[in-house]
Amino acid sequence: MAHEVENMFSVSQTPWHGLGHIVKDAPDIDSVLKLAGLDWNVSLQPTFLADGTTTGQKAITRDSDSSILGFVGDKYRPLQNKEALNFFDTFNRNGLCDFETAGSLRNGKRIWIMASLKSPEMEIVKGDAVRKYLLLSNGHDGVMGIRVGFTPVRVVCANTLAGAHSNAESKLISVFHSKRSLDNLELVKDSINIANASFEATAEQYRAMAKRAIKKEHLAKYVDIVFYNNKQAETDREKFSRNELTENITRLFEYGHGNTMEGVSGTVWALYNGVTQYLSYEASRTQDTRLDNLWFGTAKTLNQKAFDTAMKIVVAA
Repeated sequence: MAHEVENMFSVSQTPWHGLGHIVKDAPDIDSVLKLAGLDWNVSLQPTFLADGTTTGQKAITRDSDSSILGFVGDKYRPLQNKEALNFFDTFNRNGLCDFETAGSLRNGKRIWIMASLKSPEMEIVKGDAVRKYLLLSNGHDGVMGIRVGFTPVRVVCANTLAGAHSNAESKLISVFHSKRSLDNLELVKDSINIANASFEATAEQYRAMAKRAIKKEHLAKYVDIVFYNNKQAETDREKFSRNELTENITRLFEYGHGNTMEGVSGTVWALYNGVTQYLSYEASRTQDTRLDNLWFGTAKTLNQKAFDTAMKIVVAA
């Protein structure tokens, strides 16, 4: 498997990124851990200088193969995979969500689980719905903490969408590793009670995009703002690269998955989804790099910027 994704599974069908092995179901946390190859723990080991004195830092090591995942100070408390994934246990046992995918990235330095909420899909226009997901990730590299976020996914194309981050309730919830991490996760559970309201607030913004038409000749300006911070291209190579990207986004705006539908074609909603399709399927060199970037890296930032810029167009109308 490609180098960014170490292990992963998806339930029932091949996901948009085409990675991992397919399983019939993942009914509980224990099966998720096994199917995703996450049934291992980490521990802290002291580190030493050449003369035998301690450095004051500790190495985060994976017990299954003794690989070193990161370095941390004395106050760091590792959160085991099962502890992190148990966040979903209450929801799963009460029939509120289904596990759909889980796995590890970067040789175990990052792990994640994604679950779909058992609540109605949000229809943006007739025949164009968005499904509600929760994405939990945890880092064993000493840098990334526990994160839980509301993740909208457009059904017709499986594009991962950005949420209404102007709404404080829909922001990604982040908890750093400490001896209180598990207590903080209990607070996160309380926050998830507002998930449906947050998703609906985001859906209203998607619907506003679908009501706003945009002319094809304005797309280049949108691409400049989202991808280049509105800076002038200085070299012929930069100009060529920018024109090529604009042509790709224009193609997806006109003919991308779901963008020819009545009520979508020619709208800001189609433009924003042109960007999300590009980030989901065409940006980066490999599918696994694309997955990592879209959920945790530069593509995630671009996705949110594309959403925010689209909403500025809507508000300015």
